[in-house]
Amino acid sequence: MSGLRILAEGRWPGPEALDGCGPAAPAALPPLPGFTASSFNPLVAETAERCLRAHYGPADAPDRAPSRTALLLASGSGDRATARAIDAAAASGRRVPPLLFFQSNPNAVLGLVAARWQLTGPVVAVSPLGTVPGEVPPDALELAALLLADGDADQVLVIAAEQTEPADQPEQPGEGEASGPTRPGDTAVALLVTLA
Repeated sequence: MSGLRILAEGRWPGPEALDGCGPAAPAALPPLPGFTASSFNPLVAETAERCLRAHYGPADAPDRAPSRTALLLASGSGDRATARAIDAAAASGRRVPPLLFFQSNPNAVLGLVAARWQLTGPVVAVSPLGTVPGEVPPDALELAALLLADGDADQVLVIAAEQTEPADQPEQPGEGEASGPTRPGDTAVALLVTLA
């Protein structure tokens, strides 16, 4: 990560997932209005929130000005649960809930984060090869450095998120159902970086 300085970090699961004797089940992800059937978007949003709060404090602080912060989402797996839900609905001939099409675009959740935090930089989603859950891929850090070097942003919020494969059949979401449950292996890390 040569040339980058980390300003803040956020993780899911975070320290709340540890008890005194080893790993415990993480707390549930907060629901994310407008997203359904999958934990991926709440996972990305919560991890981004943790990182941004660590650096800026609350999103709704009265003195908070817009910042030229780019958002970069890296995920080798992408939103598996949404893809499975769309596939299952299409294969069965059922009507596919419209929210699933909206949230199948990985930039949808990034737009929500950008609006909430008044981030005015570019929004990018990539799917690098060889991702490791809980780590930011080197390709994502290189892209963040390019965004900063080109002057497109003063900071980059890099989020790496991975969902685990379920052991059972895909969920059958209905219209308006809440986000799907997080699975024990769902992980995300967010780094707010700038040039060193």
